[in-house]
Amino acid sequence: MTYPAVARAEVTALKMSEIREVANAGFGRTDILPFWFGESDLPTPGFIREAAIAALTDGKTFYTHNLGRQDLREALSRYLTRLHDQPIGVERLAITNSGVNALMLATQAVVSPGDKVVVIAPVWPNIMEIPRILSGQVETVSLEAVNGRWRLNLDRLFAALTPDTRALFLNSPNNPTGWSLPAEDRAPILEHCRKHGIWLIADDVYERIHYGPEPSAPSFLKIADADDRVISSNSFSKAWRMTGWRMGWMVLPPTLVSAIGVLLEYNTSCPPDFIQSAAIAALDQGETTIADIRADLGAARDQVLAGLRALPGVTAPEPDGGMYAFFRIDGCEHSVSMAKEIIETVGLGLAPGSAFAGGGEGWLRWCFAARPEKNASGLERLARYLALKAT
Repeated sequence: MTYPAVARAEVTALKMSEIREVANAGFGRTDILPFWFGESDLPTPGFIREAAIAALTDGKTFYTHNLGRQDLREALSRYLTRLHDQPIGVERLAITNSGVNALMLATQAVVSPGDKVVVIAPVWPNIMEIPRILSGQVETVSLEAVNGRWRLNLDRLFAALTPDTRALFLNSPNNPTGWSLPAEDRAPILEHCRKHGIWLIADDVYERIHYGPEPSAPSFLKIADADDRVISSNSFSKAWRMTGWRMGWMVLPPTLVSAIGVLLEYNTSCPPDFIQSAAIAALDQGETTIADIRADLGAARDQVLAGLRALPGVTAPEPDGGMYAFFRIDGCEHSVSMAKEIIETVGLGLAPGSAFAGGGEGWLRWCFAARPEKNASGLERLARYLALKAT
């Protein structure tokens, strides 16, 4: 008997991210203006790069503790305690090899095959697929665009969070919509999860990129007890422009930390030593950088939203945070096809909304973390596409 050399069913059921599918259609062309990936077009700030260079020069190339170096965890504890005005000690922290690694570890730790998982969507594809890779059963509760802003219907969410639900995944500020959970909604959600023993896994990667007066978007870390079933996953990628460094962290109940350490050993062993030195520099010296990045992104958001809303047939709700405009063009029923058509006709690279499950079909995502002249050129190309489409 011959056995086929294939992956298990949950893996073979996966398909390439449609963001990548669209990007692949434009790779190799020199005339493309890309806005499809979620990263800035500027490099990591110099003081962070210099810290990594110094660490390499000092020979910091060896294994470290599974949970990350003690000095990094102490720096992270200081940073989080300042940010959330709550004591968040080292005993609750784990350093991970990226934010997506943190999400995978959290899911491995608490979700078993067959468990029901609820995800607020549209959402970054990885959040949808990680529970499925681990044989979880995923249900979505979709955000709604109401009066030019994104909203979460709490009644619909609580109806989905039944006693047999194992975990809720909540990304706020949200990729792709920019929706942020209102501060007044935190306590009801947390109390509902407490009542039914539901794990609340918060993807907080964009918490510093929001457009309100506070230094951080509303966070469950401000109101949750240390022993609540709450896991916050985060990353250095966005707020410090460190996407390629692949460094993240988790805030956990203390009773879960040792298990995460074991999972880290069997996943990646430990984060790279010299990158941890760069992370310390980001945490200890980065507040001015974060303020500058927020100001730049706020200006870019206003520029792109105004440009989109001036175009015929375009609907662009207001993002509360993040670095994306999630918009739709009248008549768009298949966003991958439209995204590829836009590439072909005017050389503009956007992410298709169908890549973000839970109501994303028919929408497009624009990452506006770009210089003003690039965003302006992109708006000109989109206007040209719409004019051609109208003829």
